[in-house]
Amino acid sequence: MLCTLILISSGVRETIRYLAEHRMVDVLVTTAGGIEEDLIKCLGPVYIGDFTLPGKDLYKKGLDRIGNLLMPDENYSKLDKWMMPILEQMLLEQNTQGVHWTPSKMIHRLGKEINNPESVCYWAYKNNIPVFSPALTDGAIGDMFYLFSVKNPGLILDITEDISRLNNIAVDAKSTGLIVLGGGVAKHHTCNANAWRDGADYAVYVNTAQEFDGCDSGARPDEAVSWGKIRVDAKPVKVFADATIIFPLLVAETFAVHADKKSNGKEKD
Repeated sequence: MLCTLILISSGVRETIRYLAEHRMVDVLVTTAGGIEEDLIKCLGPVYIGDFTLPGKDLYKKGLDRIGNLLMPDENYSKLDKWMMPILEQMLLEQNTQGVHWTPSKMIHRLGKEINNPESVCYWAYKNNIPVFSPALTDGAIGDMFYLFSVKNPGLILDITEDISRLNNIAVDAKSTGLIVLGGGVAKHHTCNANAWRDGADYAVYVNTAQEFDGCDSGARPDEAVSWGKIRVDAKPVKVFADATIIFPLLVAETFAVHADKKSNGKEKD
C-alpha cells in the first residue's frame, strides 16, 4: 500500500505514476488533492514560484500558491468543464442502471476518462489498482460536487463500501507493506486498515512531522505498533526527511532496480 498526500503537486507525480504503470503497488491512498491535481496537470500547467510570494498579489493575478508552486485559477475552470459531463453521466448511470458509486469507483472512472499516460489515475485504471481517497470532498473535487449538486441533486458516493473494500484487502492479504509519505488522513486510513489483520508486516514512513504535539502525522511507527496497526515483530522505519527528495531516491534504489533486473532477465551485482 502506498499512502500519498499532496506530493502529486510537488514533483513526485512521475515517481508514483511509475509505480502504478509497472504494477509495483497494490493499493493507493491519497487526499483529494492527490486526485484532482493529477487530473489538472493533464489539463493545464503548474508553475514554480516561491514560498515568500505575497498572497494578496497572487490573488489579484488569479494564482493560487501551493508551497512554492503556482496554480492558475483557470486550471480549475478547465477541471470544471471536463468533470461536469462525467458527473452527469455518473448520475444517469446511478438512476437508470443502479450503479452504486464510491470514491474509489469514481477515481477509477476519472482515470479512464482522462486517458492520459502522464496520469497516475490513468495507470491505476489501466492496471486495476484501487485508489482510495476518504476525504475526496476536501478540495476542488468537492467544489465540483457542490456546483454540480445545485442543478443536479442526488449523486451519491458511498464511503462505507470503500472502507469495507480497503479493510478487506488488508485482511485477505498474505502480507502487507506500507510506504507512508507525509501524514494526515491518508496515513491514518492506511495504517488503520492494517489493524484488522493484526498489523502490517513492513512499514516505511517518510515525513518531517514531529510527535511532540501528539499529532498522528508525527507519530512514529512504534505508536502504530501499540494499536496493532504494525506487527509487534516488524522492523518499521521512519525517515525524518522531505519525501519529495527521499521518495524518488528510494524508488530508484529499490523498485526501479528490481524492474531493471526483470527486464534484463538477469541479476545485477
